[in-house]
Formats: sequence, structure tokens, C-alpha cells
Amino acid sequence: MRADATRNLERVLSTGARMLADDPSVTVAAIAAAAGVDRRTVYRRFASREDLMAAVYAARYDAVEEVIKAARLHEAPVAVALHLYVEGIIAVNRKWPVETSRMLREVTLRERRRRLIDDVDAFLRRATDEGLLRSDLPPGWVATVLPPLMEQAAEELSELSAAQAADVVVDTLLRGVGVPRAR
Repeated sequence: MRADATRNLERVLSTGARMLADDPSVTVAAIAAAAGVDRRTVYRRFASREDLMAAVYAARYDAVEEVIKAARLHEAPVAVALHLYVEGIIAVNRKWPVETSRMLREVTLRERRRRLIDDVDAFLRRATDEGLLRSDLPPGWVATVLPPLMEQAAEELSELSAAQAADVVVDTLLRGVGVPRAR
């Protein structure tokens, strides 16, 4: 693919992600216009609106896979891996703000999402086994509260870098929001 075509595709996908996050019924023409390309250019690449949406969601999953790989969830020290993962996901949430559960009827994306969740769940079990996370919490609790923390950090802490927002999320996850009791 030519460099300009690659840039156009990236613009269409990232613009589509932002616009779909704001309005799931946004048209291909509106996405194309906002991305600065002709809608025919988009339709040459994507046969339908659904194909474009699937490509946006796939691009988000590509980014999440890169974060998981870079965080080295299975081999890095758990505290380091946790911070790298949270920082990376905050960055992904900022660039690709679409809610992926909307595409769960698409089998390939659903299976891909399941693999990513399984990978993070295995890491969270490792973090618990190694003593970073409490073992007395209900099963799956950390996996339930961590994604909304990262989503909120991406949106509500936009003045912070992804690394700084990750500091807030990790501190909240590990220490909570209550004032420590005097001993």
C-alpha cells in the first residue's frame, strides 16, 4: 500500500473510532468528510458501513494486542507489567474510543476479544499469586473494576499523559480511595 493510502486509511479508521464513539449511527460519508477523504475512497476500501466498523474495531484490537505484548504480562515483574498495561490501554482508549462490545456478534472479533481478556485474566491471577493484588476479593473482581478505571482515566484525566494517568489508576487499584487508618 502506498504511503498516502496508508495515511488515509489510518485517518479514516481513527476518525471513525472517534465519531462512532460519539454517535454509533454516524454515516460513512460523515466519517470520510471528517477524515478529509472522498467517500468513494472509503467505499473502495470498505464495501459497507459494517466493514468499516469491523476495521475500526480490528484496529483497536491490534493496538490492545501491541500493549499486551509490550507490557510483557507473563514475564515482566508484575508491578511493572501492570503499569505498562494500564498506560498502554489508556493510550488505546484515547486513540480508539469505540466500545468494542457493539461488535460481539462478529465471530472473529468476539473470539479475538475473548483471547485478549483471557490473557489479562491470566496476568491478574499471576499478580494475585505473587502478592501484588489481594487474594481475598471475589473471583474476577479486579478484572471487573480495572477496565472502567482505565476508561475513566482516558476520558477524565485528559490533561495528564497516559503514564501519569496510569499512575493514578494503579494507585487507585492498589491502595483504593479511602484515607489510610492511623496505626
